[in-house]
Amino acid sequence: MSIVEHVVLFKVKDDTDQAKVDSMLNGLKSLASLDPVLHLTVGPVFRTRSPISNFTHMLHCRYKSKEGLNAYSAHPDHVRVVKENVLPVCDDVMAVDWVTDNVPVPLSPPPNSAIKVTFLKLKENVNEDVKSDILGVIKGVKEGAYGVQQITCGENFSPGRAKGFSIASIAVFAGVGEMAVAEGNEKVRDHLNGVIVVDYVMPSSSKL
Repeated sequence: MSIVEHVVLFKVKDDTDQAKVDSMLNGLKSLASLDPVLHLTVGPVFRTRSPISNFTHMLHCRYKSKEGLNAYSAHPDHVRVVKENVLPVCDDVMAVDWVTDNVPVPLSPPPNSAIKVTFLKLKENVNEDVKSDILGVIKGVKEGAYGVQQITCGENFSPGRAKGFSIASIAVFAGVGEMAVAEGNEKVRDHLNGVIVVDYVMPSSSKL
């Protein structure tokens, strides 16, 4: 069994009125009701840990299949929200999609849990064996790190908006404290041309 992970990072323009930011977030939240969506959360980034990253907001969705993601992307409501609420207020948008090798439980991380999203850009000479080793290191994080409740990783299959980042992972922690303990693996760094790490906190139930 597997699912599709869909992560979008947004850089909202510095001078954007808060009401327009709220309209963007509310518009994106409304897409959770679309049939293909198994899980959707969107909100401000808690912290970025990468000098090349200045994203301000994150969307994370889960779908049963690539077909589900395609149906979501093509849905008129999605197209409208992106056109009317997202693009006018954003300087930059980045999206990465991958198929997991497991179904995370629960599909929607609990309120106040912390999510660490990591995107890796590999050097040009990296072969398939090294890719497999990198994915294996990421998958091993759950066994070696305190507080990891779920982890998924995979190769991006939508290169158009991924800025050359080809491997992605999501790790869900019980809270911010547990997430802070987890650090990157030095074995992977020699094969990379870039890393983006974004931390996000699931909204409390009162805000859903």
